[in-house]
Amino acid sequence: MLEVKDIWKVFNAGTVNEKQALRGVSLTLNDGDFCTVIGGNGAGKSTLLNAVAGTWPVDGGTISIGGVNVTHLPDYKRAPYIGRVFQDPMLGTAPTMQILENLALAARRGQRRGLRWGVNKAEKDRYQEMLKNLDLGLEDRLTSKVGLLSGGQRQALTLLMASLKKPKLLLLDEHTAALDPKTAAKVLELSDRIVA
Repeated sequence: MLEVKDIWKVFNAGTVNEKQALRGVSLTLNDGDFCTVIGGNGAGKSTLLNAVAGTWPVDGGTISIGGVNVTHLPDYKRAPYIGRVFQDPMLGTAPTMQILENLALAARRGQRRGLRWGVNKAEKDRYQEMLKNLDLGLEDRLTSKVGLLSGGQRQALTLLMASLKKPKLLLLDEHTAALDPKTAAKVLELSDRIVA
């Protein structure tokens, strides 16, 4: 399902600040696999996730998702395959848009969009039910701007958005690190429930 073969990533190549972040990294994951990447600061964990997601192009090697070589595809063309939750709760959502609008964008990830009404009644009802299952009171705040939510609420919403289309690959980059212990426990519990 995910096959990373001998990928390399160097930052500031040929300068005094050169940093080899990834050196021939290989990884194979099958459908249903769960993998945790562990390492200290600067070990290349986020670089690996950014390479897989297409945020940063790799300098060598290949990346395939579901048998499709995505090595040279930009991040937006990998969107149909990948859901992602960042460490920073401020990333992964559009803060000036409503909760409803953010969910509608996530539901259309990787699809062509035309000029038509954004959200119909059935979609709105579906999103409201999904939010109700989070048990954070967001189902009654569909028109609230996401930027007004707490970090934990935003992270839970981002997790829901990332898994809305059941991606082939879900990348969680220390998605509870910036949260207080109680909120982090809640987001982890939601992660188990949503991802299962």
